[in-house]
Amino acid sequence: MGFPTSTAADSRAGGWLRISFRQGMVIGFALLVLLLGSVAVQSWVLLERLVGQSRSNSELALALTGEVQALAERTVDLERSARQSLVLDTPEFRLRFAEHLAAVRHLVSEIEAHQVRPLSPLLDAWRRVAVALEKGVTQGASQNELQALIARLGELNERIARGSRQWIDQGNARLLAELDQRRLQLGGQMALTLAAALAVAVAMGWWLVRPVRQLDRAIAELGRGRFSGQIRVDGPDDLQRLGRRLEWLRAHLSELETDRERALRHVSHELKTPLTALKEGIALISEEVPGPLLAGQREIVDILTHNVAALQLQIESLLRLNAVASEARQLNPQRVSLRRLFSDAVVRRELQCQARGVTVDLTVPDGDAVLDAEKLSVILDNLLSNAIDFSPGGGQVALRVQRSEGRWRIDCIDQGPGVADSDVERIFEPFVQGSRAAPVRRQGSGVGLSIVRELTRALGGSVRLLPSAVGAHFRVELPDEN
Repeated sequence: MGFPTSTAADSRAGGWLRISFRQGMVIGFALLVLLLGSVAVQSWVLLERLVGQSRSNSELALALTGEVQALAERTVDLERSARQSLVLDTPEFRLRFAEHLAAVRHLVSEIEAHQVRPLSPLLDAWRRVAVALEKGVTQGASQNELQALIARLGELNERIARGSRQWIDQGNARLLAELDQRRLQLGGQMALTLAAALAVAVAMGWWLVRPVRQLDRAIAELGRGRFSGQIRVDGPDDLQRLGRRLEWLRAHLSELETDRERALRHVSHELKTPLTALKEGIALISEEVPGPLLAGQREIVDILTHNVAALQLQIESLLRLNAVASEARQLNPQRVSLRRLFSDAVVRRELQCQARGVTVDLTVPDGDAVLDAEKLSVILDNLLSNAIDFSPGGGQVALRVQRSEGRWRIDCIDQGPGVADSDVERIFEPFVQGSRAAPVRRQGSGVGLSIVRELTRALGGSVRLLPSAVGAHFRVELPDEN
């Protein structure tokens, strides 16, 4: 079987999504940076504009306030020079009055240059009064007329100062209102941007994490020896390519497993046929159908009978182990009562316990658990059978169940000779019975613990032999699927 390669169909299936994991991450981060960066830049531009506007308003307010104050001061000098020129009526005082008037008119022009609309009518009125005052001084108006014009200038100065303050306050209020409005708009834009960034992050996370989860499930299924379901991985191109490789591996392993099962069935069948004939022939000889047997011949027939029975047991154990390995791929988890499940397992071994004089101390919590009851029952049968066989007469087997850190922990402890150090690493291998013999003759073939390991792995758990001062201590840990 060749290794899978990309095809045109794969390209059409991927479409625009045929980008790698790294490219997807770069695109996702680029979108996030673009979204958040746009808001940051917009905020910076808005802040700069508002700061510039606030600085401009402040400079204008300072300039306007200073000019209005200078206008009031210069108007006082103008009033004084107007009175002196009227009383003394000399060229020197008239010249001084003209200089003060020119300076005041220049201040009015500077104030008008700021284009403050509320002040324009007041400044025009001020000019008209100044012109009338100039005429009054040059043409020799009466004291009362000049006093009225000077009072009118003072009134206009007050109104100009009051109008400038109001205009400055209104400008500050408008700036604050705009700042508040922009703050609300910016807050809304930030909320929308964050929502969009979150949506992009969720979309990219879904696009990138989903295939990783698919790969994780596919690898877990392969690890449990389940090769029936086709593996398909979506998402980035490199992860899809990895999914195709896993699919190739699954198909290859499925073929190998099929070939193995077929070979085992074929070999078992080929062995059982001549073995049956051999067994029947030995039975005929043992029954002395061909003729009487001598003592030495009887001994040879007994040896043959024993070895044929042992060989038949080995073949049946091999078939049973193969059947268990095949059934382990088909899980059927369901909610069961723990106490009932373990109590039934002890009851099934009651006759064996009575024959050996062994008792089983069962400690199991109340409540239910989601487990494959059929496969767990096989695990318990093999553990208890092994523990009872190796326990001394009158001994006790402890079977304890507890939940710890999200897993079910099952301990089976006997009081037998235990497991030799040289057998610890290989005790779970098929047809290994260990160097320490049981108190009574056993009919087993050494596949019981192999079946326990096979089924425990299929259930997603583990089994191990723990150190023990007396006897053997086996611990099975299974995931709690509640």
